[in-house]
Amino acid sequence: MSFIWSLIIGGVIGWLAGLITGRDIPGGIFGNIIAGFIGAWLGSLILGNWGPDIGGFAVIPAIIGSIILVLIVSFILRRVGNNRKYGEA
Repeated sequence: MSFIWSLIIGGVIGWLAGLITGRDIPGGIFGNIIAGFIGAWLGSLILGNWGPDIGGFAVIPAIIGSIILVLIVSFILRRVGNNRKYGEA
């Protein structure tokens, strides 16, 4: 049951990061879950584990890490899309 709880919290964190940045996360709900998990890892690496803890996630660093991740992924996808649009590889 704790695994399912972690998936839900990871999805919510990824969804919040997408809302805050105003950018879509590729992959729908699975993209949100992945962004939540990777963002939580990234946020705890950068900021440590502080603030409220829900489902094994330090919420504030996880959201900040997910925001950073969403911005990086959207920047990369935009660059790749622009290169394909103009015929560059």
